[in-house]
Amino acid sequence: MPTVPKKKSSKRKTTRPTVQEQPLRDLTQQALATYFRNLNGHKPSELYELVMREVEQPLFKAVLEYTAGNQCRAAEILGINRGTLRKKLRTYKLLD
Repeated sequence: MPTVPKKKSSKRKTTRPTVQEQPLRDLTQQALATYFRNLNGHKPSELYELVMREVEQPLFKAVLEYTAGNQCRAAEILGINRGTLRKKLRTYKLLD
């Protein structure tokens, strides 16, 4: 009697980050651990704003460099509206 091959499961594990996500995630976690270690008794505040400022500016700069300054392409790559991108670029003084 012939054997029937087992059907492979199509379920993918989604709990583990991809190779591309892992390094940035690790670096972020390390930076935050260092931040908390170095508080020296000070109370942390506005951490979300601090992190967003520290991450967004180099992100926008890198994407603009990658697109040779093309804001439409940069917005598409970032998955945001071009108007939102321009507002952020003004905030971080990245507009010419």
